[in-house]
Amino acid sequence: MKKTRAKPNIRPEDGSQKRRVATLSPRWIPVFAGTATLIAVGAALLSFFGRPNDTAYLINDITENRPEQKELITLLTTADQIPETKFATMNSIAKNLLKEKKNANLILFLTSSAEKNPGDPYNAYWLLLVAHTYLDEGSPQIAEYYFERILENCPDMEIKGKSIHLVCLENLIRISDSPESQIKYYTDMITRFPEQVDLGRSYFMLARSYEQLGEWKLAIQTYTQFLSYGRFDVLIPGVPDTYEYAKRIVDYDSSSKDWTFETLDDLVTSVKKAIDGYDYRRLERYRAKVNFFAMSWKQDASDNNAQADFQMSDFMGGNKIRYSDTLDSSSNPNEAYLRTSGWSQYVGVWYLYFRKVDFPADPEIHGRWEWAGIYYGEKV
Repeated sequence: MKKTRAKPNIRPEDGSQKRRVATLSPRWIPVFAGTATLIAVGAALLSFFGRPNDTAYLINDITENRPEQKELITLLTTADQIPETKFATMNSIAKNLLKEKKNANLILFLTSSAEKNPGDPYNAYWLLLVAHTYLDEGSPQIAEYYFERILENCPDMEIKGKSIHLVCLENLIRISDSPESQIKYYTDMITRFPEQVDLGRSYFMLARSYEQLGEWKLAIQTYTQFLSYGRFDVLIPGVPDTYEYAKRIVDYDSSSKDWTFETLDDLVTSVKKAIDGYDYRRLERYRAKVNFFAMSWKQDASDNNAQADFQMSDFMGGNKIRYSDTLDSSSNPNEAYLRTSGWSQYVGVWYLYFRKVDFPADPEIHGRWEWAGIYYGEKV
């Protein structure tokens, strides 16, 4: 799609295009969703301010730059201007409205222009200002409508070297909490702007959205794509280690998963029998083959040093290993701990950690039990 470049020195705002998404409702209009309601809101605004070609509302209550505003309006309404000159005139009018915080007037001015001039090559810019104004007024749902409208109806253009369509996608990602919408926006962003976005983060978030929808095949494919970037620095709230998170899912999917047990009792009984018989081969088979850890209670499972790199046979020969008759009292329906001792003269006490498998991608093992790791020392 051909892009139209606006002059970078005539943007009506001095701040960055990135805006926070407000959460408070505006003082003068409730938060609505839906095109029909937006039309009703527009009608109410027109009723309040007058007809779109009545320019009094662009001057009323302007205390600063009032003469300039009058001259700009006269210039806009009386002369046939080339698109660039008309853009500069409208932009100056909008700047004066923004400066005086006449948000309702600004919205009416810009939306009326877009409706009357559907072929205006700068409509993407005007509607972007409208969308940002609604964000600032605390109406993200209405802002979402305008961001979507720009993407669907307006040719892209650049402001200060950045695509308006990309700005819309970034804002829509922040506004929307729908996994379906997130998939749409991230896919569009990756496809159209691969050189301008963080592809590692984008692929991870796209995979998370597929995961939330239960689209596990697509989620795993996308996590695999994310891993190909070798990114260990992608920070996502609620995910302590994005790389390990994705790797665990991909590795788990490609593994045999033959170490899981139907019930916790079956797993614990089998582990105890293997310890009684000092059968390290069985213990090795019972260990999870993906992300099995061995660490102190103070370590984090994402710590690289927490990955177990030893064989059970290293600690069973010549030692008198014992285990508690019952599971630790801190066990719950999804996790369980078994205290054992006698493994090493340095750290004799090991708590074997069992957990319920959480892997909806494979219903056959989801909800089964696995021996997932070892905690060294007494509980702290």
